[in-house]
Amino acid sequence: QVQLVESGGGLVQAGGSLRLSCAASGNIGSIDNMGWYRQAPGKQRELVATITSGGETNYADSVKGRFTVSRDNVKDTVYLKMNSLKAEDTAVYYCYARNIRWNDYWGRGTQVTVSS
Repeated sequence: QVQLVESGGGLVQAGGSLRLSCAASGNIGSIDNMGWYRQAPGKQRELVATITSGGETNYADSVKGRFTVSRDNVKDTVYLKMNSLKAEDTAVYYCYARNIRWNDYWGRGTQVTVSS
């Protein structure tokens, strides 16, 4: 059974930082793209940041320059370092992975709350 397990969410003040982690386990195979999406109350899920096995990154305009996505290919783990957090970053953050066979997997999400 493939699992993506997120950790590191919590409550922070505006301007603060958090680091999210997501570890993939099970028979997922080689992961091509991996990263993070988020969903705020009353809004649709949106891309935050992704990173390929080769290190190519993609960021939403709203987080570029503040968030950094990275990964450990050996551990099948992806990270999201979030700096200069804003109230509008408040959301459930979901880990995402796509293997080289283009099978998609999702974590259950971790809550990030930024207070003003």
